[in-house]
Amino acid sequence: MLPAARGQGVNPAQPVRPGPRPIGLHLALTMWTLTGAAAALPLVRMGMVPWVPELKDRAAALNAELARADLFGLMQGVGLEVTGRTAAFLNAVEAYRHHPYRRALEEPPVIWQEGNTRLLDYGAVPRPRGGRPVLVVPSLVNRGYVLDLSERRSLLRHLAHQGLRPILVDWGTPDAVEKRFSFDDCIKGRLSRALDRAMQFARGPVPVMGYCMGGNIALALATLRPDGVKALALLATPWDFHAGQPEAIRMLVAPNGPIPSMIRQLGEMPIDLLQGFFVALDPLLAMRKFRSFAALPPDAPERLDFVALEDWLNDGVPLAGPVATTCFTEWYGANAPLRKQWRVGGQAIDPAKITCPTLVVLPDRDRIVAPGAARALVDALPKPDVLEPAAGHIGMVVGSKAEAALWQPLAGWLKAQWAGRP
Repeated sequence: MLPAARGQGVNPAQPVRPGPRPIGLHLALTMWTLTGAAAALPLVRMGMVPWVPELKDRAAALNAELARADLFGLMQGVGLEVTGRTAAFLNAVEAYRHHPYRRALEEPPVIWQEGNTRLLDYGAVPRPRGGRPVLVVPSLVNRGYVLDLSERRSLLRHLAHQGLRPILVDWGTPDAVEKRFSFDDCIKGRLSRALDRAMQFARGPVPVMGYCMGGNIALALATLRPDGVKALALLATPWDFHAGQPEAIRMLVAPNGPIPSMIRQLGEMPIDLLQGFFVALDPLLAMRKFRSFAALPPDAPERLDFVALEDWLNDGVPLAGPVATTCFTEWYGANAPLRKQWRVGGQAIDPAKITCPTLVVLPDRDRIVAPGAARALVDALPKPDVLEPAAGHIGMVVGSKAEAALWQPLAGWLKAQWAGRP
C-alpha cells in the first residue's frame, strides 16, 4: 500500500470506485478491439483489409510476412495474446477501482457564492489575502480541481506561491434552476457577477485564465466585459470545432442526431453520455492508459498520480440542457465560433475584437482538442503571445513536466501583465 502524502488520505474502507466511466463502454470497446484483431487475421492475410495510404509500405511488408507464416499457429499465438491483454486490462481496472487513495486536500476559503457557483481564493494558501488576483475559469463539463489535483500536482497553488492570487470559479453541480441555464445565464449573468467580485479585490480589471471549454467562456466574458478583463490566457481552447473532427461526430451532433435528441428528452447532458462522447474521440485511450498503469511498480508515485487524475475524470457533472445544445449543435455541428456566429447576450463572440493582451497555450500532444482547433485562435486574435508546451491536453496541467512546461512560463506571463510589461 502506498503511504499517504501529507494533506492527502488513504482509506481502505472507502467504497469501490464506479469508474472508469462509462465502464460498460470501455469494456465493450476493449473486448471488441482485441477479439476483432484476431478475427480479422485471415482477411489481412488474404489482402482483403484496406490500408490508409501512409501505411502502404508497412502493410506490404506485413502481408509478405503473413504469407510465409503458419496461419493456424499464428492464430493460436494471436489468441493467447488477446487473452493476456484482456486479462491485463481487467486486472488494471480492478486495481484502480480498489486503490486506497482518496483526495483530501483542504479547500481554500469561499469568497463569493451564487447558487452552486463559488469563488475559491487560492491566494489564502501561502498567506492570507496574498498576491495579485487572477480569475480562473474551468470547463463546465469537468470539475475545476484538475488545476489543484493533489499536493504534488497543483497549478493554482504554484501560481499562489509565485505571488499571484488565483480565484477559481467552481461551477459546482447544477441544481434544478441551473440545469435550465444557457450561456447567457452562465457568462453574462453569473460569471460577470463573479468578475465584479474579483475586481473588488484587485481594485480594477483582472487577468482571466480559461482552460479548455473555460477558455471559450473566458473569451466571451472578455468580449462582454472589456472593462473588467486586464489580460486573457487561453489554455488548450478549441475554436475551429471541425479541425480534425471525425465524420462520425458530425452525425452524432446533427440537429436531429442522437445526442441533441437525448438532450432535449432528458433536459441535460448526463455524465455518462458526456463521457461516452469523449470516448468516441479516442476509443482506445482507456486500454492504452490502463496498460501503462499496470506496468508501474506498486510503490511508484506515478501510480498515485494516475489514480488521482482518473478520479477527477470520473467525477464529472451533468451539463445544463441549453448549454449542452449550444455546444453540440452550434459548436461541434455548425462550427459557429469559427464562423463568428456564436452569440452570448446577443453579441457575436469575435476574437478579433479583443483588445487586452492575450496568451494562447497550444500543447503539442493534445488528443482532446485537435491542434488545428486551438491554433485557429492564434489567427483570430490580434497578435497573441503563444506558448507550445511539449505535453498533452491534461498533461500540461498535471504531468511530471508541467511545472517547467506550463506553470513557470504562465506565472511569468501573468505577473508581467500586472507589472505592465510585454
